[in-house]
Amino acid sequence: MRRESPAVIEKGFWRGVKAAASTREFATQLLEGAVARAGEIDKLVERHARGWTLERMAAMDRAILRLAVGELRSTGTPPKVVINEAVELAKKFSSEDSAAFINGILDAILKESEAAAR
Repeated sequence: MRRESPAVIEKGFWRGVKAAASTREFATQLLEGAVARAGEIDKLVERHARGWTLERMAAMDRAILRLAVGELRSTGTPPKVVINEAVELAKKFSSEDSAAFINGILDAILKESEAAAR
């Protein structure tokens, strides 16, 4: 959100959070993957966010969407789990409306991915 490098963000974040090494590794993988593929992810999100541009979206919603799409595209985490976690993040750090908005976009992306896989 502040356009800092993933390393700077990670350093600041982990200073105040305790987590297992495996959790840190997974979170780092998600963050770095989302940053590395931000252009591709942003195009996908905008295509499915009818009537919305990234600039109009709340910064927190963009961040949640980027992480979730990155996770959908690069891990073996079940898609429904990824979507549920993204919705919960939105409820906690954004708004109830954002939760529904994020759910709709991620569901559309998932359906498109599933259709392309068939």
